[in-house]
Amino acid sequence: MSVFPVLPGLLAAAVIAGAPARAADRPSPHPLTAANVEAWLDGFLPYALEQADIAGAVVVVVADGKVLVQKGYGYADAKQRVPVAPHRTVFRLGSVAKLFTWTAAMQLVESGRLDLDRDVNEYLDFTIPSRYGQPVTLRNLMTHTPGFEEVIKNLIIDDPERLPALGEYLATWIPERIHAPGEIPAYSNYGAALAGYIVQRVSGQPFDEYVERHLFLPLGMRNTTTRQPLPDRLAPYMSKGYVMGSAPARPFELVGPSPAGGGAATGADMARFMLAYLQEGELDSARILEPETVRMMVGTRLQIVPSLDGMLLGFFEQNLNGRRVAAHYGDTQFFHARLDLLVDDGVGVFQAFNSTGSEAGSIAIRRALMHQFMDRYFPADADERAADPQTAAEHARLMAGTYESSRRSQSSFFHLATLLSQGRVTVGRNGDLVIPVLTGLDGQPMQWREVAPFVWHEVGGKERLAARVEDGEVVMFGVSSTSPFLVFQPVAWWKSSTLLMPLVSFAAGAILLTVVAWPAAAVLRRRYAAVLPLTGARLRTRRLVRIAGVATIAILVAWGSVVSRLSSDLSIFAPTLDPWILLLRVSTLTVFAGATLIALWNARLAWAEQRRWGSKLWSVLLAFASGILLWVAFVSNLVGFDVSY
Repeated sequence: MSVFPVLPGLLAAAVIAGAPARAADRPSPHPLTAANVEAWLDGFLPYALEQADIAGAVVVVVADGKVLVQKGYGYADAKQRVPVAPHRTVFRLGSVAKLFTWTAAMQLVESGRLDLDRDVNEYLDFTIPSRYGQPVTLRNLMTHTPGFEEVIKNLIIDDPERLPALGEYLATWIPERIHAPGEIPAYSNYGAALAGYIVQRVSGQPFDEYVERHLFLPLGMRNTTTRQPLPDRLAPYMSKGYVMGSAPARPFELVGPSPAGGGAATGADMARFMLAYLQEGELDSARILEPETVRMMVGTRLQIVPSLDGMLLGFFEQNLNGRRVAAHYGDTQFFHARLDLLVDDGVGVFQAFNSTGSEAGSIAIRRALMHQFMDRYFPADADERAADPQTAAEHARLMAGTYESSRRSQSSFFHLATLLSQGRVTVGRNGDLVIPVLTGLDGQPMQWREVAPFVWHEVGGKERLAARVEDGEVVMFGVSSTSPFLVFQPVAWWKSSTLLMPLVSFAAGAILLTVVAWPAAAVLRRRYAAVLPLTGARLRTRRLVRIAGVATIAILVAWGSVVSRLSSDLSIFAPTLDPWILLLRVSTLTVFAGATLIALWNARLAWAEQRRWGSKLWSVLLAFASGILLWVAFVSNLVGFDVSY
């Protein structure tokens, strides 16, 4: 499972790895041997973990059909000083565990019980509505192109008693399909969980039991599970999870859509999983997939943005230093993992961290570790040149604008998070692209220089950015590391944060000033024994304006608190929160609509009674401010009676 790309202001966290295909290889001065790799890791990871305040990590490298290195760093339990042990310490895998789900699905495809291109409704006991005249297929699910919007409720759960059954989770709310199937990649935990439920229904076995019998047992992955909570035999070996390694451990995370990210495993077990895939489905005489199935999974490309990597069947395509890589990343709130298979070289790398770390340091480290591994053992020469300056400037100007991620909430009130996470593309002084929300390892905005028509390379880095242009308009762009599973699309001007956020700031500021002036004016009148020269309707209206202002500010603060929890604790977004969400949505409509009507009435009185010009203008400003907030509330789906999200 991956939670980061949905967080407001954290689009940069979606840019987590990758490099373009490059020129021919140059010989590596570092042989890929156990001693060499271990020495390099020992010089890299301990310092990196300390600097990023990460409690512990495990790294596994396999090559030529055997385990080359598997080593733990730091602590599985920082308080008790329990070291990470690759054969014993269990890590949450996040979305890396989706590979178990895709493997199970492909086993059933092999047996003829599933069809990649058949309507999934044929396998379900509830109905996924068609959209754009097209159904959802298993191929759509495996390539993150069913078109589903983001689902947040019950994504992370902290109480086992609240963990819903898989079918219940999926049928309670079917998210809106906001993209045509097969056309726009939009990472979907719901879609992966749906695939797991299909495996369960078609096989006649609970999902957890199926993967145990048909995947973990044959491969000898004895310390791997998708069961939640953990089986008693594994619970003592589960690593603690941390925001910061120096902070207290956090509760064990339960994943609502379990097949999308509920797995846990040791590094040693993940070595066996990688070896099975690198050996075309076989390990120690046990076969989990036929060779042609593995080749199809890692060789079937869905490329949405030209010049960038696309989705494979269940894996992310990643070209690193010209090498073909099938990869997957995984993030819970506290655990962060990554798996990379160099499918043509017989090499696999798995890494997992038990802490997010300062400034999401674990994500930066796993990216840097894989980049350094490739540069050290599979180097390649870069020979790209900058495009013609005049052409580059024209293309950059065409790119300028506001964009939003294809992975977003649209029909629910969490569309507000989508608004807050929009990113602006601007043109630098030298014609390069500047995208402030996409930052490098140094935390600074990446600079992008055009190297081919509508293809940009990160200045001083390895990322690649490319745009898809139709009829002279940019319809989407992607970044090399995330292009397999999400892209960025232009935002219509009327719902652009470039317009809405300044308006909201202006409106909130005007109302806040009115509210603050209320007690301040009362204190001044008391001090100077002044009398408020208002009576009757004028006095009542004045009070109503200020009461409405207080209520409006309270609603804004409440919504700010809800959205801020996305980056701190997803477990609160559960059915127990529904009454409060409903109350907030209804209150938003009541307060914002009421405040607008009161402000309009106040403005009418102000102009009808020939008040001073300052009072007249301020009354109009308040009416305008209240109307803006009401409009933004509707645009962001903050009003309504639905608690699905």
